[in-house]
Amino acid sequence: MSVTTRALFLNCFHGGGGGGGGEVSRRLVLRPRYPSMPRRPKSAAVAGGGGGGCAGDLEAAAGAAAAAAEEEEKVAVYAVSGMTCAACAGSVEKAVKRLPGIHDAAVDVLGGRAQVVFYPAFVSEEKIRETIEDVGFEAKLIDEEVKERNILICRLHIKGMACKYCASTVESVLQASPGVLRASVVLATEEAEIRYDCRIVGAGQLIHAVEETGFEAILVTTGEDRSSIDLKVDGIMNENSILIVKNSVQALPGVEKINIDCELQKITISYKPDQTGPRDLIEVIESATSGHVTASIYPEADGREHNRFGEIRRYKQSFFWSLLFTIPVFLTSMVFMYIPGLKDGVEKKVVNMMSIGELLRWILSTPVQFVIGRKFYVGAYKAICRGSPNMDVLIALGTNTAYFYSVYSVLRAATSDNYMATDFFETSSMLISFILLGKYLEILARGKTSEAIAKLMNLAPETATLLIHDQEGNVVGEKEIDSRLIQKNDVIKVAPGGKVASDGFVIWGQSHVNESMVTGESQPVAKRKGDTVIGGTVNENGVLHVRATFVGSESALAQIVRLVESAQLAKAPVQKFADEISRVFVPLVILLSLLTWLVWLLAGTFRSYPNSWIPPSMDIFKLALQFGISVMVIACPCALGLATPTAVMVATGVGASQGVLIKGGQALESAQKVNCIVFDKTGTLTIGKPVVVNTRLLRNMVLRDFYDYVAAAEVNSEHPLAKAIVEHAKKFHSEENHIWSEACDFISLPGHGVKAKVSDKSVAVGNRSFMLLLGIDIPFEGSEILIEEEEKARTGIIVAIDQEVVGIISVSDPIKPNANGVISYLKSMNVESIMVTGDNWGTANAIGKEVGIEKIIAEAKPEQKAEKVKELQLSGRTVAMVGDGINDSPALVTADVGLAIGAGTDVAIEAADIVLMKSNLEDVITAIDLSRKTFFRIRMNYVWALGYNIIGIPIAAGVLFPFTGFRLPPWVAGAAMAASSVSVVCWSLLLRNDKHCIFTNKRKSLQRKGRVCRY
Repeated sequence: MSVTTRALFLNCFHGGGGGGGGEVSRRLVLRPRYPSMPRRPKSAAVAGGGGGGCAGDLEAAAGAAAAAAEEEEKVAVYAVSGMTCAACAGSVEKAVKRLPGIHDAAVDVLGGRAQVVFYPAFVSEEKIRETIEDVGFEAKLIDEEVKERNILICRLHIKGMACKYCASTVESVLQASPGVLRASVVLATEEAEIRYDCRIVGAGQLIHAVEETGFEAILVTTGEDRSSIDLKVDGIMNENSILIVKNSVQALPGVEKINIDCELQKITISYKPDQTGPRDLIEVIESATSGHVTASIYPEADGREHNRFGEIRRYKQSFFWSLLFTIPVFLTSMVFMYIPGLKDGVEKKVVNMMSIGELLRWILSTPVQFVIGRKFYVGAYKAICRGSPNMDVLIALGTNTAYFYSVYSVLRAATSDNYMATDFFETSSMLISFILLGKYLEILARGKTSEAIAKLMNLAPETATLLIHDQEGNVVGEKEIDSRLIQKNDVIKVAPGGKVASDGFVIWGQSHVNESMVTGESQPVAKRKGDTVIGGTVNENGVLHVRATFVGSESALAQIVRLVESAQLAKAPVQKFADEISRVFVPLVILLSLLTWLVWLLAGTFRSYPNSWIPPSMDIFKLALQFGISVMVIACPCALGLATPTAVMVATGVGASQGVLIKGGQALESAQKVNCIVFDKTGTLTIGKPVVVNTRLLRNMVLRDFYDYVAAAEVNSEHPLAKAIVEHAKKFHSEENHIWSEACDFISLPGHGVKAKVSDKSVAVGNRSFMLLLGIDIPFEGSEILIEEEEKARTGIIVAIDQEVVGIISVSDPIKPNANGVISYLKSMNVESIMVTGDNWGTANAIGKEVGIEKIIAEAKPEQKAEKVKELQLSGRTVAMVGDGINDSPALVTADVGLAIGAGTDVAIEAADIVLMKSNLEDVITAIDLSRKTFFRIRMNYVWALGYNIIGIPIAAGVLFPFTGFRLPPWVAGAAMAASSVSVVCWSLLLRNDKHCIFTNKRKSLQRKGRVCRY
């Protein structure tokens, strides 16, 4: 198969391609493995100084090949349901690729789909579908273009989930809903993320599906591509004014929906931010009512935080009320009986054999059982109704058994002259108290796992200074406004020490901006006219005037928050282990509890143990009952459910605070297995800002004329080398924005060079292989210059005019100062480093030698980088690819872990699994080290959660009792159960204390070796 045809498929990953392949590339763009991210941006044609075009016959050949490929090949996309992990995706991909006529196949496990490029002459769409179903999954052919426009991501906050089994139940119900492509429910955040087709199902139906299972669902976002704002109105609102406001607002361009709640004095408006904004809406409302009604942003806190604080408050109140009743129960049961004066009082009989102490414990434990503990009854009832018993069922069964047996015992004593009652009232009330305390501490701890998101959201300033301009563009005044009222194209004034209120670019002034809170970059960044700024960063000195470009949900800060939130909802494959256990855990515990009670009861009945084992205050039945209750309440499914998501939440938060954006648990799990890293050269190992350092002319001509020809051809390219040449050419002209001659018949050949017709002359700019393709001979003097420059780690770019080499431009891209130290440190971590670049072998070898990389692949096209990654994977290695996320998109997608470095504000790079906001190579070490530490904690969480249950349940069942006489009272078992969940969350939270180790010790270690410059 030709190189052009192979490239056609690989180009789908970065939307590139030109000529005949453009439309095919557009259709082949895959959704990311993390579908909560925005759609991957289409890259520009890869060309430039080191790249170029080809001759007319070469262009015709490429066009013919692309046209032939489009006629022969066909693309089919299937919705595949039932895939749960990477192994499922691998089995589907393997089965499809075995079919005859399959060009290539890619499977998105989280998105639940498979894309296949095939030859219809050999295999049909139906045959592919049947093959997928033969593997064990359901498959349905879908229309890709229509699907993309109608797939939305909805988020719900779900209240009332008590354990992992609750989350699994909700997830199963959502996943089974028609139109839902993927649903993910995380207990730790109490949120659900649903990827759905809005043509089939709506957000309201999803909420109804959740509520049908017995839980309360609150809408966070529908995922529709529009902004929504809540406005508070003050003033008299009658029917006439409501109608005027509604008609006036709906007349504005971009307004889609308006809803007025007179009771709350609240107006909810959905609008398109490109056409209108919140300030326009407020002005229209106030002007339409002639000032009788004023409007402002509705003072409402973040919904999730509001719900969390409400839940914390409720558990705290419940615990203290429970404690108020439980302490007297505990004292009359466990303490007063050992105090001579008080013992006689509590043991005094009131009705037959019923004592005052028993009556008091009954009265005091009843509100704890049925009023304070009502939530456990409600949760247990709903769980039983939906056929999925959870932790509430265990608590309700355990406490009810203790309570109602105690009631029976006390009533029997009240009606008997010789029956001595033994009650367990303290067991039921203390159990509920300890469980409420455990839940309270668990929610407090879980809230700390998402502190990183809260800190990011708080970066935006509350107010901003809006500059008012006249018609001529002169500043005539300024006004302080709520930062949420900023609209696109507003000009914002940022004073020294103030926060930048919105993403935008500087139109006046110069200063240094501290971006560490967003990107993690420690050094302030110089800003002047034309430079971009990020909302939430701090202006250190100088006044800036910033034109707002991205506001609200479009801002970089909002995108980072969404990315981190999505990452925290994306499950790691290792979590499947806990999901499987949670399905059978509660029924198994109930069965073990009954068996424990029955075994001890039968053993006592048939005298299998001596009477001396039975405590004085008990009989055979009571002893067996206590063991059974202890088993039921000590078992904890929550610890298993919290083991993975809490660690992932903390890790993604810690990473985000340092400029390392990790797209979920799967990225973390893959990164900790990495043993081979493939580095791109330009912008990764090097600074990424090449500069022209030398020019050698091989023909007599004016240097300015030479650069005029070259710049006219290269100005159409986005390649870094091309930009460097154009910037250098500008130095020969005094005007700031010089207009270059028009370039006709422009041709770009990625990885080789460009060719164009400038002022009736044929200009070709590119590398050695490009000149050979065009049939241009390189003179001996030119070859010597190229060799000399390559030995200096420079890139030699050949310039030919009218088929004759006229000069060579030397471009240098300095190596990052910490590159050598990072490669050395990776070796100490047993990670192999490989460099793959499109540059020539001479330059590549020189760079590799300088940074310490021995294995080098040069003159590689973008698709060849991806092929090299596949080769490494086939050899059994777990491969990470580090690149700039544009030319390297095919390799980033192909690798087990893709790391996009130096992305800055471009957080929409989907080809990568991990986005490194800074350009520091050290963050590669950070990402791998953080993933390894995270999975160490996840493993320890599972060891603790499983070990606790494996050891605790037998002890509660009385395994040690025959040998030591030790038995675990049910209230102690309940306290241990509550403590197990809290301990898992706290163990995950300790990751936050590893920040110093992860982000600082690596740099210090490299500095001690003298390999890193001190920032």
